[in-house]
Amino acid sequence: QVQLVESGGGSAQAGGSMRVSCTGSGYRRNCMGWFRQAPGKGREGLAGITSDGTTYYADSVKGRFTISQNNAENTMYLQMNSLKPDDTAQYYCAVLRLCYSGSWDFRFWGQGTQVTVSS
Repeated sequence: QVQLVESGGGSAQAGGSMRVSCTGSGYRRNCMGWFRQAPGKGREGLAGITSDGTTYYADSVKGRFTISQNNAENTMYLQMNSLKPDDTAQYYCAVLRLCYSGSWDFRFWGQGTQVTVSS
């Protein structure tokens, strides 16, 4: 059974930084990613990392967010810098269904962690 648990969300001021983490179990090493969903909006893929460590990002976060992982600890991170009020959303880590750079096809995800950015 796949289990993904996000942590590290909270509140920040615009321009600030935050790191969210995800610890997982029950799946083989695969492509992983982060997406977010704000109230009344659709799911937005943010960042992904393939099994060989290649990373990719949505244009909305490119240059501000960094995805990384520690395979030995089954932990993945999303470092978020230069935060904006528009980044306010529930953030989810996920296992991707298909593993290729640019994939936003999420198969399993956790319960999410809230990130709120105030101006």
